[in-house]
This record gives sequence, C-alpha cells and structure tokens, in this order.
Amino acid sequence: YFQKPYLLVQNLFVSLCPNMKIHQQAVQLKERKRGFHLITNEIVSSIPQISEITTGMCQIFIQHTSASLTVNENADPTVRADFEMYFSKTVPENDPEYLHDYEGADDMPAHLKAALLGSSVLIPIRNGRFAFGTWQGVYLCEHRNYGGPRKLIVTVWGE
Repeated sequence: YFQKPYLLVQNLFVSLCPNMKIHQQAVQLKERKRGFHLITNEIVSSIPQISEITTGMCQIFIQHTSASLTVNENADPTVRADFEMYFSKTVPENDPEYLHDYEGADDMPAHLKAALLGSSVLIPIRNGRFAFGTWQGVYLCEHRNYGGPRKLIVTVWGE
C-alpha cells in the first residue's frame, strides 16, 4: 500500500526515536521599550516540559520582522546597553535613502537589525535545563520605539 511521503518520514522518525518528546507553546511577551532584554526566565516558565527532556533542543522563534532574538551575556546589563548603542550607530534612523519609511523613522532600521540578528535561536537541553555557558541568556532584541507585545513560538524536543 502507499502512504503519503510525510507519513513515511513521520513513521520512520517515530520508530527510530520511540522516546522522543515534542512540546510547543505560543508565548506573548509584554511590550518593552527599544533595547535588549533578557527573557530566559519567561521562556523557561512558559514551557515547563523542558524538565522532562534529558537530551534535546529548544528552538525559540519570534513572529515579527522588527524584533529579533539572540543569546549573549546575562550578567552585566551594560552589555545590553552597548548592544543598543552599537546597533543604533550601525543602522541609523532617518537615512534619506530608505524607501520603506511610512511606518516611522525606526521601522526600516528595525527590519535591518532583525535581519542581522535573526528570528530564532536554538539552545541545547541537558538534564532538563538549558545547557548555557556560565554567562549566557536569551535576549529579546526590540528594535522599535513602540513595538508592542511580541509573539514567540517555543518548541522543545528530545528524550
């Protein structure tokens, strides 16, 4: 008999990984001012199933084009301030050559900053916890002055 190709792949995956767990959660973050904000604790509390995973991965995806995600230092807040300073200098507002400017002076630069940093991060899970280095955490990189609440999709999988 013939199965649809995606069912063949799914059945093969399940047979090769019988202990695999997959969990996904939509998360809405509160509105934040422009800047780089630690959101690690919000992510962890939004998907408690992380504790069920001994060895796995967590992908965090932001559903916006004017904000981004990255992993960086979680200890010294001046690092986040320096990130904002650097990106504001590197991708300035009010560039007369921007064509996309009808949503405000901060909009096109926000899209460019988001493209540079990316829309997702992938973090290993080890023994029910993120396997970060000593000083690492997840940043929401808010590139708009008034970006509003931000939506994420958090997916964890592993055994």
